[in-house]
Amino acid sequence: MTGSRLGASAQRVQDALAERGITAKVVELPASARTSAEAAAAIGCDIREIAKSLVFRRTDTDEPVLAILSGARRVEEARLAAAVGAPISKADAAYVRHRLGFVIGGVPPVGHPTPIATFIDDAILDLAIVWAAAGTPHAVVRLTPSELVAATAARVVDIGA
Repeated sequence: MTGSRLGASAQRVQDALAERGITAKVVELPASARTSAEAAAAIGCDIREIAKSLVFRRTDTDEPVLAILSGARRVEEARLAAAVGAPISKADAAYVRHRLGFVIGGVPPVGHPTPIATFIDDAILDLAIVWAAAGTPHAVVRLTPSELVAATAARVVDIGA
């Protein structure tokens, strides 16, 4: 993990965390952390400790929805749609880049240009720490599950399997 100056996207995440009173430090990795498996290998942690961010879009309003789950789980779209209270579909790369300002594989839990409806799978609360993407496929941040929930103001629900 490098300690050099952060790139613009990673710095935006660091600033958003600081604004929320979270002192965790964003780090940039030499290896890609685009997928949960890559992130776990690059960090040297268990895949369960990766807090992956998946972007969906409401099909009724086209608003983004962020689902955060352990890297070892997958989202149950019907449960997420029920929590959202609207039909959803998986967002493509162009939508994610345009609406959130980040690329898939680097979507962080915070630092978005506008507030985003966020849902965290309740299984994350069973972990001591999680590593979340921090703005690029090479940047991550170590958080406790309670810091993740507080930083995102997310609803914690059972959306994973």
